[in-house]
Amino acid sequence: MSGVRGGAQVSTNPLGQLTLDQLRQRTSLKWREHPDDVLPLWVAEMDVPLAEPVARAITDAVERGDTGYPAGTAYPEALAEFARRRWGWDGLAVERTALVPDVMHGVVEALRLVTEPGDAVVVNCPVYPPFYETLAHADRRIVEAPLGADLRIDLGTLEDAFQRARADGRSAAYLLCSPHNPTGVVHSAAELSDVAALARQHGVRVVADEIHAPVVARDAGFVPYLSVPGTENGLSLMSASKGWNLAGLRGGLLVAGPAAAGDLARVPDGVSIGTSHLGVIAHTAAFRDGGEWLDALVTGLDDNRRLLAALLAEHLPAIRYQPGPATCLAWLDCRALGLGGDPASVFLDRGRVALNSGLAFGTGGAGHVRLNLGTAPGLVTEAVHRMTSAID
Repeated sequence: MSGVRGGAQVSTNPLGQLTLDQLRQRTSLKWREHPDDVLPLWVAEMDVPLAEPVARAITDAVERGDTGYPAGTAYPEALAEFARRRWGWDGLAVERTALVPDVMHGVVEALRLVTEPGDAVVVNCPVYPPFYETLAHADRRIVEAPLGADLRIDLGTLEDAFQRARADGRSAAYLLCSPHNPTGVVHSAAELSDVAALARQHGVRVVADEIHAPVVARDAGFVPYLSVPGTENGLSLMSASKGWNLAGLRGGLLVAGPAAAGDLARVPDGVSIGTSHLGVIAHTAAFRDGGEWLDALVTGLDDNRRLLAALLAEHLPAIRYQPGPATCLAWLDCRALGLGGDPASVFLDRGRVALNSGLAFGTGGAGHVRLNLGTAPGLVTEAVHRMTSAID
């Protein structure tokens, strides 16, 4: 297990350190949704041990009985320092942050600040399914702006969506997924600057879900949305949840640009108080002391992307896979296999491997599946073999 030994951080790849038997002892959703004969590579839980600095911080808190309500600014301070080290961004102002229970709760709160019930929210489909569920529950109208064939933001399509969202003169927002889930695309500074300019032109407020920001290949150059020109009235959601596999220790930060500080001040105190204190402790430790563990994880995910591409080329060449440098997820175009709109059901029924159905990701998702690469290389190999057997 990655940890501190003799004062030096051990940078062993966290992926593959746990056996299948050990993983099946877990009681989380990934390992309890399906029977034991199913290999689960669906929901974005990673098969890793907890990073040692995070485990130590939680254990110390429990030993102190420190399980009350969250307080202080340690979390945003740790994130601000991480942003300086990792992304070269020194513009994250601690005073323009608010604790939120998790990123999707933060998205809802952000949209409540900048839109009203019945207003439109633009999304780039195919996209993370809870965007659809959460927006519907919040009584916001969804306007889709499909990604281009290259899986990147199409500015012409986005402008059309902005125009449709604002056609009745009501407020509108753009829920930007950055890095993008499920494609793993990392938006460039130029793309984000164009998005900001387009949003200003059409009077659309941008809310950026940046939960996957830590899980980006070092040479891919993640760019925080609020770091580019013209994003002063933007809002961002950030978290250590995906980078350090902390879904069970929830916590997130709502970050405001300078011109959105007044919006942020309207977040009810009860929202921040509702954040898990242990989650805040865990996320703070991750951003402050978990960098080397994260580096090892990111390297392991790069290796798994190359492995998956090679396996598909050898065994399932009809599947189209454009590896993105971010997230622990792979978006697979299975339409050429002729399995219909929901190939995930075929792979589950015939191959006993659980993947996410592309249908839930909105327009453009039919015929696709999402595969979780956050696991051991041997299980990635086993998954492809099972998928191959499902169509033989």
